[in-house]
Amino acid sequence: MTLQEAQTYLLERARERGVELEALATGSRELTLRAREGDLEEITEAESAGIGVRVVTGGKTGYAYTEELTPEALDWVLAEAVENAELQADTEGFLPPGRPLGRHDLLGEGLSAPVDEKKRLALALEREVQKDPRVRQVGAASYSEREFQTELASTKGAQGGYRSGYAYQMVNAVMGAGASVKQGFELKVTREIAALDPASTAQEFLHKTGRLLGARPLPSGRYTAYLEPKAFLALLAPFVSMWSAKQVLEGKSRLADKLGQQVASAVFTLYDDPDHPEGLMNAPFDAEGTPTRKVYLLREGVVESFLHNSQTARKLGHEPTGHATRSYKGVLGVAPHNLIVAPGAGVRLEEGVLVTDLMGVHAGANPISGDFSLQALGLKIEGGEEAYPVENFTISGNVFELLQRIVAVGQELEWSVMFLVGASPMVEVADVAFAGA
Repeated sequence: MTLQEAQTYLLERARERGVELEALATGSRELTLRAREGDLEEITEAESAGIGVRVVTGGKTGYAYTEELTPEALDWVLAEAVENAELQADTEGFLPPGRPLGRHDLLGEGLSAPVDEKKRLALALEREVQKDPRVRQVGAASYSEREFQTELASTKGAQGGYRSGYAYQMVNAVMGAGASVKQGFELKVTREIAALDPASTAQEFLHKTGRLLGARPLPSGRYTAYLEPKAFLALLAPFVSMWSAKQVLEGKSRLADKLGQQVASAVFTLYDDPDHPEGLMNAPFDAEGTPTRKVYLLREGVVESFLHNSQTARKLGHEPTGHATRSYKGVLGVAPHNLIVAPGAGVRLEEGVLVTDLMGVHAGANPISGDFSLQALGLKIEGGEEAYPVENFTISGNVFELLQRIVAVGQELEWSVMFLVGASPMVEVADVAFAGA
Protein backbone atom coordinates (compact mmCIF):
# COMPACT_ATOMS: atom_id res chain seq x y z
CA MET A 1 0.00 0.00 0.00
CA THR A 2 1.36 3.48 -0.89
CA LEU A 3 1.29 6.45 1.47
CA GLN A 4 -1.58 8.01 -0.49
CA GLU A 5 -3.55 4.75 -0.50
CA ALA A 6 -3.03 4.47 3.26
CA GLN A 7 -4.38 7.99 3.71
CA THR A 8 -7.46 7.22 1.64
CA TYR A 9 -8.09 4.08 3.69
CA LEU A 10 -7.83 5.98 6.98
CA LEU A 11 -10.14 8.77 5.81
CA GLU A 12 -12.81 6.24 4.85
CA ARG A 13 -12.56 4.42 8.18
CA ALA A 14 -12.65 7.71 10.11
CA ARG A 15 -15.81 8.85 8.32
CA GLU A 16 -17.42 5.50 9.11
CA ARG A 17 -16.64 6.05 12.81
CA GLY A 18 -17.78 9.68 12.75
CA VAL A 19 -14.45 11.16 13.85
CA GLU A 20 -12.39 13.92 12.30
CA LEU A 21 -9.00 12.74 11.10
CA GLU A 22 -5.84 14.27 9.68
CA ALA A 23 -3.25 11.90 8.21
CA LEU A 24 0.33 13.11 7.77
CA ALA A 25 2.55 10.68 5.90
CA THR A 26 6.24 11.11 5.18
CA GLY A 27 8.83 9.07 3.38
CA SER A 28 12.56 9.70 3.33
CA ARG A 29 15.64 8.45 1.53
CA GLU A 30 19.21 9.01 2.69
CA LEU A 31 22.59 8.39 1.08
CA THR A 32 26.00 9.04 2.66
CA LEU A 33 29.39 8.36 1.09
CA ARG A 34 32.38 8.86 3.39
CA ALA A 35 35.99 8.95 2.18
CA ARG A 36 39.01 7.98 4.28
CA GLU A 37 42.61 7.67 3.15
CA GLY A 38 41.71 7.70 -0.51
CA ASP A 39 38.98 5.05 -0.37
CA LEU A 40 35.28 5.02 0.37
CA GLU A 41 35.19 3.95 4.00
CA GLU A 42 31.43 3.88 4.33
CA ILE A 43 28.39 3.85 2.10
CA THR A 44 25.11 4.25 3.96
CA GLU A 45 21.70 4.02 2.32
CA ALA A 46 18.41 4.10 4.18
CA GLU A 47 14.73 4.52 3.43
CA SER A 48 11.87 4.98 5.85
CA ALA A 49 8.19 5.86 5.78
CA GLY A 50 5.33 6.22 8.19
CA ILE A 51 1.93 7.72 8.71
CA GLY A 52 0.69 9.57 11.77
CA VAL A 53 -2.89 10.49 12.51
CA ARG A 54 -4.48 13.22 14.57
CA VAL A 55 -8.11 12.59 15.41
CA VAL A 56 -10.65 14.81 17.08
CA THR A 57 -13.73 13.39 18.72
CA GLY A 58 -15.93 15.38 21.05
CA GLY A 59 -13.35 18.17 21.04
CA LYS A 60 -10.68 15.79 22.35
CA THR A 61 -7.49 15.20 20.36
CA GLY A 62 -5.51 11.96 20.05
CA TYR A 63 -2.44 10.89 18.13
CA ALA A 64 -1.00 7.59 16.91
CA TYR A 65 1.33 6.41 14.15
CA THR A 66 2.50 3.34 12.28
CA GLU A 67 5.24 2.45 9.84
CA GLU A 68 3.38 -0.60 8.58
CA LEU A 69 0.99 0.26 5.76
CA THR A 70 -1.43 -2.67 5.95
CA PRO A 71 -5.18 -2.56 6.63
CA GLU A 72 -4.63 -4.24 9.98
CA ALA A 73 -1.98 -1.70 11.06
CA LEU A 74 -4.07 1.23 9.84
CA ASP A 75 -7.16 -0.04 11.69
CA TRP A 76 -5.03 -0.27 14.84
CA VAL A 77 -3.60 3.24 14.46
CA LEU A 78 -7.07 4.75 14.07
CA ALA A 79 -8.40 2.88 17.11
CA GLU A 80 -5.33 3.84 19.14
CA ALA A 81 -5.67 7.53 18.26
CA VAL A 82 -9.37 7.51 19.20
CA GLU A 83 -8.58 5.78 22.49
CA ASN A 84 -5.84 8.33 23.23
CA ALA A 85 -8.27 11.16 22.48
CA GLU A 86 -10.84 9.81 24.92
CA LEU A 87 -8.24 9.95 27.70
CA GLN A 88 -7.71 13.70 27.28
CA ALA A 89 -9.34 16.37 29.44
CA ASP A 90 -9.04 19.24 26.94
CA THR A 91 -12.20 19.58 24.83
CA GLU A 92 -11.09 22.48 22.62
CA GLY A 93 -9.46 20.38 19.91
CA PHE A 94 -10.36 20.85 16.25
CA LEU A 95 -9.07 20.31 12.74
CA PRO A 96 -8.83 23.39 10.51
CA PRO A 97 -10.88 23.63 7.30
CA GLY A 98 -8.97 22.08 4.42
CA ARG A 99 -8.64 22.59 0.70
CA PRO A 100 -7.00 20.92 -2.31
CA LEU A 101 -3.29 21.71 -1.93
CA GLY A 102 -1.93 20.31 -5.18
CA ARG A 103 1.22 18.31 -5.79
CA HIS A 104 4.58 20.06 -5.76
CA ASP A 105 8.06 18.92 -6.76
CA LEU A 106 10.46 21.33 -5.05
CA LEU A 107 13.51 19.19 -5.83
CA GLY A 108 13.20 18.36 -9.51
CA GLU A 109 16.43 16.86 -10.84
CA GLY A 110 18.51 18.50 -8.11
CA LEU A 111 19.96 15.21 -6.83
CA SER A 112 20.10 13.45 -10.17
CA ALA A 113 23.66 12.32 -10.90
CA PRO A 114 25.44 8.99 -11.38
CA VAL A 115 26.56 7.40 -8.12
CA ASP A 116 30.15 7.53 -9.40
CA GLU A 117 29.90 11.33 -9.49
CA LYS A 118 28.70 11.35 -5.89
CA LYS A 119 31.61 9.13 -4.89
CA ARG A 120 33.97 11.53 -6.66
CA LEU A 121 32.65 14.44 -4.60
CA ALA A 122 33.60 12.69 -1.35
CA LEU A 123 36.99 11.45 -2.52
CA ALA A 124 37.95 14.74 -4.15
CA LEU A 125 37.06 16.70 -1.02
CA GLU A 126 39.42 14.60 1.11
CA ARG A 127 42.14 14.85 -1.52
CA GLU A 128 41.86 18.64 -1.82
CA VAL A 129 42.04 19.16 1.95
CA GLN A 130 45.09 16.91 2.28
CA LYS A 131 47.05 19.04 -0.17
CA ASP A 132 47.70 21.56 2.61
CA PRO A 133 50.74 20.50 4.70
CA ARG A 134 49.16 22.01 7.81
CA VAL A 135 46.43 19.34 7.78
CA ARG A 136 47.39 16.68 10.32
CA GLN A 137 44.32 14.46 10.18
CA VAL A 138 41.10 14.30 8.19
CA GLY A 139 38.38 12.97 10.44
CA ALA A 140 35.70 12.81 7.76
CA ALA A 141 35.13 13.92 4.21
CA SER A 142 31.70 13.02 2.90
CA TYR A 143 28.90 13.53 0.45
CA SER A 144 25.33 13.12 1.68
CA GLU A 145 21.84 13.63 0.30
CA ARG A 146 18.37 13.61 1.80
CA GLU A 147 15.07 13.32 -0.08
CA PHE A 148 11.63 13.70 1.51
CA GLN A 149 8.06 13.08 0.42
CA THR A 150 5.26 14.67 2.45
CA GLU A 151 1.58 13.76 2.05
CA LEU A 152 -1.31 15.35 3.93
CA ALA A 153 -5.03 14.58 3.90
CA SER A 154 -7.93 15.23 6.26
CA THR A 155 -11.63 14.67 6.59
CA LYS A 156 -11.96 18.48 6.48
CA GLY A 157 -10.85 18.58 2.84
CA ALA A 158 -7.07 19.02 2.97
CA GLN A 159 -5.33 17.00 0.26
CA GLY A 160 -1.85 17.45 -1.21
CA GLY A 161 1.81 16.57 -1.18
CA TYR A 162 5.29 17.75 -2.00
CA ARG A 163 8.79 16.41 -2.60
CA SER A 164 11.87 18.15 -1.26
CA GLY A 165 15.50 17.50 -0.44
CA TYR A 166 19.08 18.67 -0.44
CA ALA A 167 22.68 17.51 -0.81
CA TYR A 168 25.76 18.48 1.15
CA GLN A 169 29.52 18.08 1.45
CA MET A 170 31.17 18.02 4.86
CA VAL A 171 34.78 17.92 5.97
CA ASN A 172 36.08 17.65 9.53
CA ALA A 173 39.85 17.86 10.02
CA VAL A 174 42.70 18.93 12.30
CA MET A 175 45.22 21.57 11.27
CA GLY A 176 48.42 22.49 13.03
CA ALA A 177 51.30 24.96 12.96
CA GLY A 178 53.99 24.29 15.52
CA ALA A 179 52.34 23.78 18.91
CA SER A 180 49.08 25.35 17.76
CA VAL A 181 46.38 22.87 16.77
CA LYS A 182 42.82 23.59 15.66
CA GLN A 183 39.99 21.27 14.67
CA GLY A 184 37.33 22.62 12.35
CA PHE A 185 34.68 21.65 9.85
CA GLU A 186 33.08 23.03 6.73
CA LEU A 187 29.59 22.19 5.49
CA LYS A 188 28.15 23.16 2.11
CA VAL A 189 24.44 22.50 1.58
CA THR A 190 22.46 22.98 -1.62
CA ARG A 191 19.36 21.75 -3.43
CA GLU A 192 21.45 21.22 -6.58
CA ILE A 193 24.25 18.64 -6.58
CA ALA A 194 25.83 20.50 -9.49
CA ALA A 195 26.53 23.42 -7.14
CA LEU A 196 28.88 21.35 -4.97
CA ASP A 197 32.58 21.95 -5.67
CA PRO A 198 35.11 19.93 -3.63
CA ALA A 199 37.96 22.34 -4.32
CA SER A 200 35.91 25.34 -3.18
CA THR A 201 34.67 23.56 -0.04
CA ALA A 202 38.23 22.51 0.80
CA GLN A 203 39.54 26.04 0.37
CA GLU A 204 36.80 27.39 2.63
CA PHE A 205 37.77 24.90 5.31
CA LEU A 206 41.49 25.60 5.00
CA HIS A 207 40.97 29.35 5.15
CA LYS A 208 38.51 29.38 8.04
CA THR A 209 40.38 26.87 10.21
CA GLY A 210 43.90 27.86 9.19
CA ARG A 211 43.37 31.52 10.10
CA LEU A 212 42.86 30.50 13.74
CA LEU A 213 46.28 28.84 14.12
CA GLY A 214 48.63 30.64 16.47
CA ALA A 215 45.75 32.18 18.44
CA ARG A 216 46.47 34.35 21.47
CA PRO A 217 44.36 34.89 24.60
CA LEU A 218 41.97 37.83 24.29
CA PRO A 219 42.11 40.41 27.11
CA SER A 220 38.77 40.89 28.87
CA GLY A 221 36.84 43.99 27.92
CA ARG A 222 34.00 45.39 25.89
CA TYR A 223 34.51 45.27 22.15
CA THR A 224 32.58 45.74 18.96
CA ALA A 225 31.64 42.22 17.83
CA TYR A 226 31.61 41.37 14.14
CA LEU A 227 29.63 38.13 14.08
CA GLU A 228 30.16 36.02 10.98
CA PRO A 229 26.94 34.55 9.54
CA LYS A 230 27.43 31.07 11.02
CA ALA A 231 28.22 32.52 14.45
CA PHE A 232 25.26 34.91 14.45
CA LEU A 233 22.81 32.15 13.49
CA ALA A 234 24.25 29.96 16.23
CA LEU A 235 23.72 32.75 18.75
CA LEU A 236 20.18 33.40 17.53
CA ALA A 237 19.11 29.74 17.44
CA PRO A 238 18.28 29.20 21.15
CA PHE A 239 16.04 32.28 21.14
CA VAL A 240 13.94 31.63 18.03
CA SER A 241 11.31 29.99 20.24
CA MET A 242 10.48 33.47 21.57
CA TRP A 243 8.50 33.99 18.35
CA SER A 244 6.54 30.75 18.76
CA ALA A 245 2.93 31.51 19.66
CA LYS A 246 2.92 28.21 21.55
CA GLN A 247 5.65 29.59 23.83
CA VAL A 248 3.69 32.82 24.16
CA LEU A 249 0.61 30.92 25.35
CA GLU A 250 2.71 28.94 27.81
CA GLY A 251 4.17 32.12 29.31
CA LYS A 252 7.69 31.28 28.11
CA SER A 253 8.30 34.22 25.75
CA ARG A 254 9.41 37.68 26.80
CA LEU A 255 7.97 38.94 23.51
CA ALA A 256 4.42 38.03 24.56
CA ASP A 257 3.31 41.64 25.05
CA LYS A 258 5.68 43.21 22.55
CA LEU A 259 3.72 43.07 19.26
CA GLY A 260 4.13 46.41 17.50
CA GLN A 261 6.95 47.47 19.81
CA GLN A 262 10.59 48.26 19.02
CA VAL A 263 12.83 45.62 20.62
CA ALA A 264 15.82 45.66 18.27
CA SER A 265 17.89 48.05 16.21
CA ALA A 266 16.12 49.66 13.25
CA VAL A 267 18.75 48.18 10.92
CA PHE A 268 17.73 44.63 11.87
CA THR A 269 14.97 42.69 10.10
CA LEU A 270 14.21 38.99 10.62
CA TYR A 271 11.73 36.97 8.58
CA ASP A 272 10.76 33.42 7.70
CA ASP A 273 10.50 32.58 4.02
CA PRO A 274 9.15 29.13 3.01
CA ASP A 275 9.60 29.90 -0.70
CA HIS A 276 13.11 31.34 -0.92
CA PRO A 277 14.98 30.56 -4.18
CA GLU A 278 17.82 29.02 -2.14
CA GLY A 279 15.67 27.79 0.75
CA LEU A 280 16.61 24.40 2.14
CA MET A 281 13.31 23.85 3.97
CA ASN A 282 10.84 25.29 1.48
CA ALA A 283 7.27 24.03 1.83
CA PRO A 284 4.06 25.01 -0.01
CA PHE A 285 1.92 24.22 3.06
CA ASP A 286 2.45 23.32 6.70
CA ALA A 287 1.64 20.19 8.71
CA GLU A 288 -2.06 21.15 8.89
CA GLY A 289 -2.43 22.16 5.25
CA THR A 290 -2.28 25.91 5.82
CA PRO A 291 -0.58 27.53 2.80
CA THR A 292 2.79 28.97 3.78
CA ARG A 293 3.87 32.56 3.25
CA LYS A 294 6.66 34.95 4.08
CA VAL A 295 6.27 36.22 7.66
CA TYR A 296 8.22 39.08 9.26
CA LEU A 297 9.11 38.44 12.88
CA LEU A 298 11.01 41.71 13.26
CA ARG A 299 10.76 44.47 10.68
CA GLU A 300 13.29 47.26 11.26
CA GLY A 301 13.46 46.19 14.89
CA VAL A 302 9.69 46.10 15.52
CA VAL A 303 7.95 42.85 16.53
CA GLU A 304 5.50 42.22 13.69
CA SER A 305 4.29 38.66 14.12
CA PHE A 306 4.50 35.39 15.99
CA LEU A 307 4.61 31.98 14.32
CA HIS A 308 1.25 30.19 14.50
CA ASN A 309 -0.48 26.93 13.87
CA SER A 310 -4.30 26.89 13.77
CA GLN A 311 -4.67 26.23 17.49
CA THR A 312 -2.40 29.04 18.70
CA ALA A 313 -3.95 31.40 16.19
CA ARG A 314 -7.47 30.70 17.46
CA LYS A 315 -6.46 31.13 21.11
CA LEU A 316 -4.71 34.47 20.46
CA GLY A 317 -7.25 35.75 17.94
CA HIS A 318 -4.74 35.81 15.07
CA GLU A 319 -4.57 34.21 11.65
CA PRO A 320 -2.54 30.99 11.12
CA THR A 321 0.82 31.80 9.54
CA GLY A 322 1.60 28.39 8.01
CA HIS A 323 4.03 27.25 10.71
CA ALA A 324 2.33 24.14 12.08
CA THR A 325 4.86 21.35 12.39
CA ARG A 326 4.87 17.70 13.37
CA SER A 327 6.53 14.51 12.25
CA TYR A 328 4.36 11.47 11.65
CA LYS A 329 5.53 10.30 15.10
CA GLY A 330 4.90 13.60 16.87
CA VAL A 331 2.25 16.03 18.04
CA LEU A 332 1.36 19.47 16.75
CA GLY A 333 3.91 22.22 17.30
CA VAL A 334 5.24 25.44 15.77
CA ALA A 335 8.50 26.00 13.90
CA PRO A 336 10.02 28.23 11.19
CA HIS A 337 10.98 27.04 7.70
CA ASN A 338 13.90 29.19 6.48
CA LEU A 339 14.76 31.89 9.02
CA ILE A 340 16.51 34.81 7.32
CA VAL A 341 18.27 37.93 8.56
CA ALA A 342 17.61 40.55 5.89
CA PRO A 343 20.79 41.88 4.23
CA GLY A 344 21.68 45.46 5.10
CA ALA A 345 23.91 48.27 3.85
CA GLY A 346 27.09 46.40 4.74
CA VAL A 347 29.63 46.03 7.55
CA ARG A 348 32.97 47.83 7.63
CA LEU A 349 35.60 46.26 9.86
CA GLU A 350 37.30 48.86 12.08
CA GLU A 351 38.20 47.92 15.69
CA GLY A 352 36.93 44.92 17.65
CA VAL A 353 36.66 41.13 17.45
CA LEU A 354 35.55 39.08 14.47
CA VAL A 355 33.65 36.16 16.04
CA THR A 356 34.01 33.11 13.83
CA ASP A 357 32.78 30.22 16.01
CA LEU A 358 30.58 29.73 19.08
CA MET A 359 30.57 26.62 21.27
CA GLY A 360 28.13 25.26 23.83
CA VAL A 361 25.27 27.23 22.34
CA HIS A 362 22.32 25.40 23.91
CA ALA A 363 23.99 24.85 27.28
CA GLY A 364 25.11 28.47 27.51
CA ALA A 365 21.86 30.20 26.59
CA ASN A 366 18.56 30.66 28.44
CA PRO A 367 15.74 30.95 25.88
CA ILE A 368 13.34 32.45 28.40
CA SER A 369 15.47 35.13 30.08
CA GLY A 370 17.53 35.83 26.97
CA ASP A 371 20.83 35.54 28.85
CA PHE A 372 23.82 33.87 27.20
CA SER A 373 27.47 33.13 27.95
CA LEU A 374 29.25 31.31 25.13
CA GLN A 375 32.79 30.17 24.41
CA ALA A 376 34.10 31.60 21.17
CA LEU A 377 36.97 31.80 18.70
CA GLY A 378 37.81 34.69 16.46
CA LEU A 379 40.19 37.29 15.11
CA LYS A 380 41.24 40.59 16.63
CA ILE A 381 40.45 43.49 14.32
CA GLU A 382 42.79 46.47 14.44
CA GLY A 383 42.84 49.37 12.01
CA GLY A 384 40.27 47.65 9.82
CA GLU A 385 42.44 44.55 9.36
CA GLU A 386 42.51 41.02 10.76
CA ALA A 387 45.45 41.48 13.16
CA TYR A 388 45.75 38.03 14.81
CA PRO A 389 43.59 35.08 15.95
CA VAL A 390 42.24 35.01 19.52
CA GLU A 391 40.92 32.23 21.78
CA ASN A 392 40.08 31.31 25.38
CA PHE A 393 37.27 33.86 25.71
CA THR A 394 33.53 33.99 26.13
CA ILE A 395 30.96 36.49 24.99
CA SER A 396 28.06 37.16 27.31
CA GLY A 397 25.02 39.35 27.71
CA ASN A 398 21.31 39.36 26.99
CA VAL A 399 19.95 38.76 23.52
CA PHE A 400 17.47 41.65 23.81
CA GLU A 401 20.29 44.07 24.59
CA LEU A 402 22.41 42.57 21.82
CA LEU A 403 19.65 43.07 19.24
CA GLN A 404 19.34 46.70 20.29
CA ARG A 405 23.10 47.22 19.88
CA ILE A 406 23.24 46.03 16.27
CA VAL A 407 24.76 48.88 14.27
CA ALA A 408 25.20 47.31 10.83
CA VAL A 409 24.24 44.24 8.81
CA GLY A 410 26.23 42.84 5.88
CA GLN A 411 25.07 42.47 2.32
CA GLU A 412 25.68 38.79 1.49
CA LEU A 413 23.62 35.89 2.84
CA GLU A 414 25.26 32.63 3.92
CA TRP A 415 23.14 29.56 4.62
CA SER A 416 23.50 27.22 7.58
CA VAL A 417 21.81 24.07 8.87
CA MET A 418 23.89 23.55 12.00
CA PHE A 419 21.77 25.14 14.73
CA LEU A 420 18.80 26.24 12.64
CA VAL A 421 17.97 26.27 8.95
CA GLY A 422 18.46 29.81 7.81
CA ALA A 423 20.68 32.48 6.34
CA SER A 424 22.37 35.61 7.62
CA PRO A 425 24.95 38.18 6.59
CA MET A 426 27.68 39.37 8.97
CA VAL A 427 26.23 41.34 11.88
CA GLU A 428 28.04 44.16 13.73
CA VAL A 429 27.14 44.67 17.40
CA ALA A 430 28.54 47.46 19.56
CA ASP A 431 29.76 47.20 23.15
CA VAL A 432 29.69 43.43 23.76
CA ALA A 433 31.21 41.92 26.91
CA PHE A 434 34.18 39.61 26.27
CA ALA A 435 35.71 37.66 29.14
CA GLY A 436 39.20 36.40 28.34
CA ALA A 437 42.67 36.47 29.83
